[in-house]
Amino acid sequence: MTDALFLTSEEVAGLASPAEYVEVVREGYRQRGEGAPARPRAKLTNADPPGMLTDYSAVLPETGAMGGYMYAAGFGEADAWFMTPLFDAESGKPLALLDGASMNPFKTGAAGAVGVDALAREDAKTVAIIGSGSQARGQLRATATVRDLESVWVYSPTKENRESSAAEMNERLDASVAAVASSAAAVEEADVVITATTASEPVFDGDLLAPGTHVTAMGQYHPEKRELDATTIQRATYVPDLRERVPQDAGSFLAAVEEGAISKDHVRAELGEVVAGNAPGRESDEDVTVFDSGGTGIETVAAAHMLYEKAKAEGLGSEISFAPASEALTGK
Repeated sequence: MTDALFLTSEEVAGLASPAEYVEVVREGYRQRGEGAPARPRAKLTNADPPGMLTDYSAVLPETGAMGGYMYAAGFGEADAWFMTPLFDAESGKPLALLDGASMNPFKTGAAGAVGVDALAREDAKTVAIIGSGSQARGQLRATATVRDLESVWVYSPTKENRESSAAEMNERLDASVAAVASSAAAVEEADVVITATTASEPVFDGDLLAPGTHVTAMGQYHPEKRELDATTIQRATYVPDLRERVPQDAGSFLAAVEEGAISKDHVRAELGEVVAGNAPGRESDEDVTVFDSGGTGIETVAAAHMLYEKAKAEGLGSEISFAPASEALTGK
């Protein structure tokens, strides 16, 4: 038998700052850029009751951890549950099982911020955020750790939502954060545009992007989800989190190919390759860049291992035991 740590969502919440999430996720993507294995999401859908079961995984050898994410969404409860198993990358033994709900916006936001740091101009100071939910706030808090932000414009279709989100972020960040009445008003003067929606149609006009703008899109993990229009994809140096997932579920990219705006070889590089210095990202201040963040085990394993180490140091969690196959698979 071997003991592992079980961490509840409440124990995980508040254990790490956005900057700490960004630091370990950046390191995870560097390892990916140097060959660490990662597998895109796999999804099983159910018709009645409607729901999906999703998982993805990664191995981070230098971190010394591997694992992934498995979550159920929808079904009879019309809710979601996130489980994160974490293993030792050397011995293979289980280290921890985390309730991954509370870390989700932070580890996903950290991946977006790593994309901003790798691809946005160094002098980027203004941000447009399309979306007002927990994922949008996570993206914004993480981005504020990699650029010295001055102004943020928040847009979502529901007036009350965008105003409450802007007010909350205005209190939390040093930047001035304000709600605006349209995506066009948010995007036109932004150095960085972040989309954090569930949209199936583009949420802004790509012609509005000024030269030099960076776009991080994190709601495009299904062929029918499409936050960005073909113009944005065509104009951009396009960098996904994993090259392998692009033909599978990068909805905006697939739509741009279908429309004839780009070819399938429009992918510049994976984010990890850019972070590791093994592929170019932005090459001039005039480039429009896109980071397509569909979600991977890279940020999940990096964040979960950090939280595991912090929890151990603080004496958090409870022990659960696992039997190795050599003992359990006796056939008796």
